[in-house]
Amino acid sequence: MKSRNWVRFFLSTLIVGGVATSIVGFILRWSEYEKLFLSFNIVEIVAVLFWLIGVGFIFSIISQMGFFAYLTVHRFGLGIFRSVSLWNSVQILLIIFVLFDLVYFRYQFFAQTGDSIVPYILVAVVILLFSAVIAYFKQKQTNKDAFVPALFFMVVVSVIEWMPALRVNDRDWLYLMLFPILICNAYQLLILPKMTNDSPKAKKS
Repeated sequence: MKSRNWVRFFLSTLIVGGVATSIVGFILRWSEYEKLFLSFNIVEIVAVLFWLIGVGFIFSIISQMGFFAYLTVHRFGLGIFRSVSLWNSVQILLIIFVLFDLVYFRYQFFAQTGDSIVPYILVAVVILLFSAVIAYFKQKQTNKDAFVPALFFMVVVSVIEWMPALRVNDRDWLYLMLFPILICNAYQLLILPKMTNDSPKAKKS
């Protein structure tokens, strides 16, 4: 990737993170922020917006660090296992392991007596379904071998990046971080080929 494209990649992902976090933040606490809009309290609205954008920038940077770390891990995985099918099998096992841990350990550590496990399962299902959709588009964009790596990145790396909020286990922070992370990761995954295909031949294909 050329330095110019890398800067575009970094800044565009930063903007995606800021916008996504702002939207999610206002939705999560609309009952509080609605009063600001109804009273036309522009100063407070702008202050909240800038705070959410700043938090979104942090989420975006975490997402980008995870993305480039995964690109390195993916190359190491292909080199170690020397077979795409074998490396994909390992990634599928890790996806299952991470999703199981996400449900089981969250429920064990944070569930109160009598709480249902269903909400914990639903979070994992949402992550998996969203990731599968993005992996499908990635496969259509490149080739069939891209599905499993894309799914692995969207599930495993996203959950790892989500760990700071998971430890706090505050509902608002959980969702405020999760959705921007997923959106930033999906954006990076799908936009990368457009940033790296600079040749006229690649542009025509």
